[in-house]
Amino acid sequence: MMALKIATMRRIGCIAITDHNDIGIVGKGESFHSNYPKIMVGEEIMTAEGEIVGLFLSKKIKPGLSPKETIEEIKEQGGLVYLPHPFSGAKKRKGIFPPAILHRVAESIDIVEVMNSRGIDSQASLEFARRYDIAMGSGSDAHTPFEVGNAYVEIEPFDGPSDFMEKLRRATIRGKFTPCWYRFIANRFTRKLLRLLFR
Repeated sequence: MMALKIATMRRIGCIAITDHNDIGIVGKGESFHSNYPKIMVGEEIMTAEGEIVGLFLSKKIKPGLSPKETIEEIKEQGGLVYLPHPFSGAKKRKGIFPPAILHRVAESIDIVEVMNSRGIDSQASLEFARRYDIAMGSGSDAHTPFEVGNAYVEIEPFDGPSDFMEKLRRATIRGKFTPCWYRFIANRFTRKLLRLLFR
């Protein structure tokens, strides 16, 4: 997996793999995982209202459930509920929760992404996290391997979800924004490649 090779090159100690509605990194085998940085298994799940990320998962959670049901499934696995880019300037952007839903599920959220390297809604996310005293996270939102590590959290070594949450509270958010021109080129290239592969 190219993203993991890039993470290794950039000396990233732990990387969260959160594909859309998939958890394919599970079951790759011990020899696969030992070649790369520590992997936090997750999934970016499209609920009936918007996207939620589950971290520290062991099995896939099906999309289309209500936010409450999705959160319950994450918790049943002992996972953490991570809210990615919760506010977006694009009102019709796919996967963004209506504000009323966000405030309704706030008490069930473990982490809010306040730094997104694609430049999405950082200030509004920060205010939301502070209002509800939710731990803060950072994500590259990498749609291409070379975006891996553009946004990250400096955190002490941890062992499992509870230890991670404790140390996240005193961790440091770091990162840079992925240039707009790169996202434009990369997204067009990705769409073109997919059309060539599946036409």
